[in-house]
Amino acid sequence: MAHDALPPDPFADDPDDPARALGEPEDEPGQPISEDERAELLADLADLAVYQALLTPRGIRGVVVDCAECQDPHYHDWALLRASLEQLLADGRMRPHEPAFDPNPADYVSWEYCKGFADGAVLNLPRTGPPLRD
Repeated sequence: MAHDALPPDPFADDPDDPARALGEPEDEPGQPISEDERAELLADLADLAVYQALLTPRGIRGVVVDCAECQDPHYHDWALLRASLEQLLADGRMRPHEPAFDPNPADYVSWEYCKGFADGAVLNLPRTGPPLRD
């Protein structure tokens, strides 16, 4: 949307604008990511697709992450987590996002749980090759 199509800022030129406490917006992109970080993000996106395919039919809506800053769990639906990882891949940083509204903790699992579940699912796949010999 063009800037001039937006309604006027009611605090324009107001020295008491409460938004001044927030500082200037960060419109600059983040630092470029390294090739190793890029590879890790691409692997995480691939893993995320597998986790979603395996766990959505079981009622799991996404991943819960324990935040080191606020010590609270953060609930990320599959689509939000994918969008955040894609944004990190493209921009070198993740922008703030709205938290899940009134999430049911039983609908979310940790990344480690997803990984273990996927590993277990792979181990339980039927063999399609020739039978093993002694």
